[in-house]
Amino acid sequence: MPEPEVLPLKVNLLSFEAAGRILLVDVSFSLHAGRPTCVVGPNGAGKSLLLRLCHGLLTPSGGSICWAEGTAEQHRRAQAMVFQRPVLLRRSVRANVEHALASRNISRAERIDRTDAVLEKTGLLDLAERNARVLSGGEQQRLALARVWALKPRVLFLDEPTAHLDPAATASVEEIINDIDSDGVRILMVSHDLGQVRRIADDILFLHNGCLVEHALVPDFLDSPGSELGTAFVEGRLLW
Repeated sequence: MPEPEVLPLKVNLLSFEAAGRILLVDVSFSLHAGRPTCVVGPNGAGKSLLLRLCHGLLTPSGGSICWAEGTAEQHRRAQAMVFQRPVLLRRSVRANVEHALASRNISRAERIDRTDAVLEKTGLLDLAERNARVLSGGEQQRLALARVWALKPRVLFLDEPTAHLDPAATASVEEIINDIDSDGVRILMVSHDLGQVRRIADDILFLHNGCLVEHALVPDFLDSPGSELGTAFVEGRLLW
């Protein structure tokens, strides 16, 4: 039986409150099939929080997050998330990927095939037997991407996956993100690097103080923002 079509993902009047503070206010947008979308904004704007809500790690205080079709279990299996600092098992590179596949009840033969394929695509096959905890930061992030790519998600949430990497490691991770995008995975990614946004994304969600200020195509936002806040952000001015 074919998997249900989970897109578009519709976020409607999404709000989140914690410890008496309103952190996200009436955010609405739709995520259709297409190239990556980047979430940008100053620190504390609610970018990572938005991803965690969409991924189901947190429960909204208000509003809704609706997938097109399928059950809650099918929605869970259709998506994956990679964080700024990936959590890796105290096992080999290969075992980290195979463990994720085993959790989905993938057969042993298919686990081996998928693991070899994804490690080769991410440039990690030669490191397959190395302890994942001793990899460099860039290698660990590539492994985190390999692990979720092997699961064949339909939607992938990325929370600043290159935030702590040097330029060479950033380029390697960006190449993998582009390959995952070319594989038909819909990507919603938080980034603080506007150069990276221009290289990777098709459109932008610009957040400020928990509000969605602009949703625009990348060149439109970066070259001619539609709001004073957007202009200040692109120009690098401090925002509160």
